[in-house]
Amino acid sequence: MKCISWNVNGFRSVLGKGFGEVFSALDADFFAIQETKMQPGQADFSPEGYFAYQYSAEKKGYSGTAVYTRHNPLSVRYGIGIPEHDTEGRVITLEYEGFYFVTCYTPNAQRELARLSYRMSWEDAIRDYLVSLDRIKPVIYCGDLNVAHEEIDLKNPKTNHQSAGFSDEERGKMTALLQSGFADTFRTLHPDTVKYSWWSYMYKAREKNVGWRIDYFIVSERLMPLVEEAEILTDIMGSDHCPVSLTLKNPLL
Repeated sequence: MKCISWNVNGFRSVLGKGFGEVFSALDADFFAIQETKMQPGQADFSPEGYFAYQYSAEKKGYSGTAVYTRHNPLSVRYGIGIPEHDTEGRVITLEYEGFYFVTCYTPNAQRELARLSYRMSWEDAIRDYLVSLDRIKPVIYCGDLNVAHEEIDLKNPKTNHQSAGFSDEERGKMTALLQSGFADTFRTLHPDTVKYSWWSYMYKAREKNVGWRIDYFIVSERLMPLVEEAEILTDIMGSDHCPVSLTLKNPLL
């Protein structure tokens, strides 16, 4: 079973940059998208053989998530059931016989950590949500989680300390999530590999590979024996992020 996650930084924009060809070439069972920046009906993309689920923010042109899957879910849930966290279209959960598939676009703490307090509240809420799912059946959790967990996960850790995405507080919440029974698939399989999934549009950052690893596939620890590979697909263009992938031995469907 192959899963892809990609922050496309505007779905309508990426559709004009060869997204359809990338989608077909990657040939995924699950293709999760973050930062769609659109309302229902604003983009025409209906790949044959896929079920499509979209969750838009109330604010137009902001946030938003989507999932395309070959596998009809038992149920679909939009949001995490907490009104203050469910206005920005950030989480979609698909339930299957053997697992939950969750895609997420985590709120950015913003410049000067202006939204850090909200981010901390969000982190506690999403961790509680994932733990509650994990009590029922294992979880595959993916998306732009807006944090570089360790120094290896960004080019310039010292100069970015306490910047949004690399504050002690945000990194601590990622540690707390992983300590709650989850595994970062890429870092588990590739403990010493330096690879990034996001680059600023400024200063030719992608050309110079001055990036951050902030896009993840995280799974319940008991799924790790089924994980064949977790990759970061740096050659795929079209967004300031690149896709990340997860391949499992057993589809668990």
